Amino acid sequence: MRTHVRHVLVCTGPRCDVDGVPAHAMFRRLGEMIDARPDIKVKRTRAQCFMVCKEAPIMVVYPEGVWYHRVDEKALERIVTEHLEGGREVSELVFHRLLEGDVCPAENTEGCDQDDLV
Repeated sequence: MRTHVRHVLVCTGPRCDVDGVPAHAMFRRLGEMIDARPDIKVKRTRAQCFMVCKEAPIMVVYPEGVWYHRVDEKALERIVTEHLEGGREVSELVFHRLLEGDVCPAENTEGCDQDDLV
């Protein structure tokens, strides 16, 4: 196993993602992106279901404990470039943080607890 400083977990369904097809494609694409950037030292792992179903596909980055949702190709590119390479989370895609719980972006507060606003 290569040395890594971050571990990315990818939920591949099947509960919230029809047959897991988009999530499996994202997992493969993430592998390609990591392999193209050997300096970022990231390990990826496929997980079957996180039981949170928050607008899949879902991806978690540790050790930060940042949970991303709605991870499509464009979002994945931003997460890899900004978070995994640059060390800055992509806040508008985050729905949960370790030790903080669920978060809601300030621009979309519908259905959010006021304590969860960022």
